[in-house]
Amino acid sequence: MAEANINIHVLDEVMERTISSVEQSKEKIFDIAENAHKERNHISLELEALKDEIERVITQTDHLEIKARHARQKLANISRSFRQYSESDIREAYEEASQMQIKLSLSRDKELRLRQRRDELERRHRNILQTIEKSENLISQIGLVLNYLQGDLRKVGIALESAQQQQLLGIQIIQAQEEERKRVARDIHDGPAQSMANVTLRSEIVERMLNQNRIDEAKVELRLLKELTRASLVDVRKIIFDLRPMALDDLGLVPTLRKYLEEYHKRHGIHVKLTLLSPERRLQNSIEVAVFRLIQESLNNTAKHAQAKHVEVRLEFKPNEVHSIVTDDGVGFDQSTKAERPQFGIMGMKERVKLLQGKMLIRSKPGKGTSVLFHIPLRIQEKNNNHSNEQTTP
Repeated sequence: MAEANINIHVLDEVMERTISSVEQSKEKIFDIAENAHKERNHISLELEALKDEIERVITQTDHLEIKARHARQKLANISRSFRQYSESDIREAYEEASQMQIKLSLSRDKELRLRQRRDELERRHRNILQTIEKSENLISQIGLVLNYLQGDLRKVGIALESAQQQQLLGIQIIQAQEEERKRVARDIHDGPAQSMANVTLRSEIVERMLNQNRIDEAKVELRLLKELTRASLVDVRKIIFDLRPMALDDLGLVPTLRKYLEEYHKRHGIHVKLTLLSPERRLQNSIEVAVFRLIQESLNNTAKHAQAKHVEVRLEFKPNEVHSIVTDDGVGFDQSTKAERPQFGIMGMKERVKLLQGKMLIRSKPGKGTSVLFHIPLRIQEKNNNHSNEQTTP
């Protein structure tokens, strides 16, 4: 028995060193991603300035071509009747044509070099975007590994007592956590992170305008910056509310839904009706959160895509299940044609329902509105555990 304890202790030390190494690798990859974001912003700014310079040089080249053509024509006219002109006139025409040709050649060469620099920057920009995408995917994968190492596997002594059950439970929890983190990361990346990157870029543009004494243009950019910052603040507040409505813990599902539907009506101008098909009651906290999120995502899809005027949310508490139906009078969609309606939100809802061992059904036709039905069990059935027990029973 003592020997087994020593083995577990050694294994725990190995796990600690492994986790520490993985965490350090994650930090290094994060630094790479941050540096890539900064370089992308600088490249974008340089590209914008370079394109402006190319346009200016092209315009200058066009003017020089016209002047060089006129100078050559003038020299040709003098050559055909050179006896009518003095030696100084001939020399002046020749020098003018020669100077115009030199300036034109230099301008064309400059344009070529600028275009080559632009192409090089565009290639670097594409490579940087690929680096950012790869590093963010790698960070997400390392996060999943860390969650697993810090969850079930870190407490090896407990895991060894019931390895099969602990592994199954740990994987389900980690999957749910990772999906939620990916959703939050996507919201932050698509919202505030993009806005902040844009703010950084535009602030550098404003600084350059001020250095060039372009005050009026800088004022216009500053007004756009103010609007962009306000929009980013709205996005941040929305993400904070979406992370965890505080009323859900204090008041429960139904009061929180009522409050959310009031805000939803104010925000989108869509009339929403909440209908209870049974007396309301408090549920397990995780179930209340899940049902709230599913209804919330359904309503978000309605606001984005349905062009609806009215929405009804029906809720029914049964002894072993909670049922929910979200119905709108919007444009509907053809379920057999994926391209006509964004599918990412629907896929996320299906994954959430699947983790809860529930059922989800969507009914929709073009011009007939959409209904989304959820059936969520109040107790997750232990089918997998029972199956494992059957396999290990002699």
